[in-house]
Amino acid sequence: MDESIRMTIDQQNVQAAAGSTILQAARQAGIEIPTICYHDHCTANGLCRICVVEVEGVRTLQPACVVQARDGMIIHTRSERVIRSRRTILEMLASSVDLSESPEILTMLTQYHSDAFRFPDAEARHPAVIDDNPMYIRDYAKCILCWRCVQVCAEDAQFTYAINFSGRGFETQISTFYEIPMPESTCVFCGQCVGVCPTGALKPKREWLLEMGYSPDEIMSLTRSQRQRRKRREENSPNPS
Repeated sequence: MDESIRMTIDQQNVQAAAGSTILQAARQAGIEIPTICYHDHCTANGLCRICVVEVEGVRTLQPACVVQARDGMIIHTRSERVIRSRRTILEMLASSVDLSESPEILTMLTQYHSDAFRFPDAEARHPAVIDDNPMYIRDYAKCILCWRCVQVCAEDAQFTYAINFSGRGFETQISTFYEIPMPESTCVFCGQCVGVCPTGALKPKREWLLEMGYSPDEIMSLTRSQRQRRKRREENSPNPS
């Protein structure tokens, strides 16, 4: 039984395994589709929409990371509609998020000839850096709400559920439940959320302190003090029976 499907992507005949997404089929054929929120080891949710493609016969652009490829599809990954959509998404991100530590997105801004100042009246996010533990800092001014950290903290890897979305609309951001400090949450400080963050919104504490100009000895003292305070809190907290 033939379990493969055939389609056309950018005028190239492509064969892929049944059940593949458009993104997987394209990559298998050497056709690159840009992604931001997608990660090979996280559940795809199609949040950022930078991977949209045009499928003939379908009215709206389709997010390639979640839409399943079907036999006979004719797909365009760089049509005028697709390019315009990706450019606009990048311009909206640049208008509200600090992308200074997002090299892949900055490269896309150049590739798609995006105008980072297209929306001058947009309100940028400027939340304060959250420094509440000795392992990493949270700088949500750089967060693009890609959801990678939430997923890897939950079913995709750690099953810790320390973080999730908080707020609505423009106020949406990643947070702990009830916005408690990270040491008081279920976080086990595995570092996987830091590892999948694409923008520097989550950063190792020592790296951040080095960038702030602290010496290695000062960093050791600061992080040791935070670890000691955390240990005292754990020792003084009620022991659930």
